[in-house]
Amino acid sequence: MAYLEIKGFKKSFSNFEVLKGIDFSLEKGQVLSIIGPSGSGKSTLLRSLNFLETPDEGVMILDNEVLFDAKTAKSDGEKVLRNKRLNFGLVFQSFHLFPQYNVLKNITLAPTLLLKDKVKEYKKELKKDKSLGFKNRKELVNQFKKEQTELIEQNALSLLEKIGLTEKASSYPCELSGGQCQRVAIARALALNPKVLCFDEPTSALDPELTGEVLKVIRSLKGQDRTMIIVTHEMGFAKNVSDKIIFLYDGVVEEEGKPKQVFEKPKSEKLVHFLSNLTEKDGDLNKQKA
Repeated sequence: MAYLEIKGFKKSFSNFEVLKGIDFSLEKGQVLSIIGPSGSGKSTLLRSLNFLETPDEGVMILDNEVLFDAKTAKSDGEKVLRNKRLNFGLVFQSFHLFPQYNVLKNITLAPTLLLKDKVKEYKKELKKDKSLGFKNRKELVNQFKKEQTELIEQNALSLLEKIGLTEKASSYPCELSGGQCQRVAIARALALNPKVLCFDEPTSALDPELTGEVLKVIRSLKGQDRTMIIVTHEMGFAKNVSDKIIFLYDGVVEEEGKPKQVFEKPKSEKLVHFLSNLTEKDGDLNKQKA
């Protein structure tokens, strides 16, 4: 059974149908790139996977668990949705870093907020032990919070080392280049250790000379057996990093397959037309190997 399965995803806004029945599967550790013209439904699909949009129809199965079923989705409360979102990490094209926080705080913020729920659960467990007095419970809770906070910070520093920005831990987003901001955004998404890491046009807001450093980080993640879904216009990169390519056109999967087949022997006339109309920046499928 596939690690991630999407069955019959449909999504409409008012009377406009954006997704018209999307099906695909992905094995653990694989990289899927989603390509296609603007308006084909790529970002809507990615937002649906991350529970930022709710499909009108469809089922999502992740790691043998039915994570979403449109027939029962309305019964999910906000807490349930929040927990489901933790299975996915999403890196936006415009970074979305908090300008008032430094790099380290941006990365540790979400895990620190989640720690509050962990502390509540820990307190409940301690109350079950009748041999513990109030003072002992308070000391244990404080020790737990301290240890978990230290682990969160250590993990953040480790992630900064992996993306080559250790020296920027105390810097603020305004002091970073676009490429550095995007690398921090990647580290922030990784901080929650998601099962699937998603990228929505991760280089579209960057100058061409900064694109390579971000693509290099994403490529390094593949070597760590990360399951990833990438919406991109960087065709050369998609060809070189992906295990599978999906060509989305007008809300449907027009063609899918391995990169070599999709880019060198496309079957769909729409895909042939799409590839032939790429600009020189995106069209040289051998250039983007970072």
